[in-house]
Amino acid sequence: MPAEVEHLPLRPLWLCRRCGQPWPCGAAKLALLAEYREEPVSLFLYLAGCLHNAIDDLHRLNPSVTGSAADMFERFLGWPARHSHAYRVGTTTAASIEEASS
Repeated sequence: MPAEVEHLPLRPLWLCRRCGQPWPCGAAKLALLAEYREEPVSLFLYLAGCLHNAIDDLHRLNPSVTGSAADMFERFLGWPARHSHAYRVGTTTAASIEEASS
């Protein structure tokens, strides 16, 4: 029985090697959040590098379907901001300040 393939990107298509969804797929996102749980800045740096490579690869394959800058940003960097500890703390702090000033 072959070993299970991890949810890693298949370049230059930037699809998941395991499930075929655009990478990072849901399973990859969960794995990345767990792996970088204590180092959220490192997660953003890793994903920023992936974003740069994906834009280059996808543009080289077919410039007309690379996707908008906003879509690519959301795909690689938007989602971890909503799940990282730093984001939750910042949101909670902003809400607490707002409540305190009411």
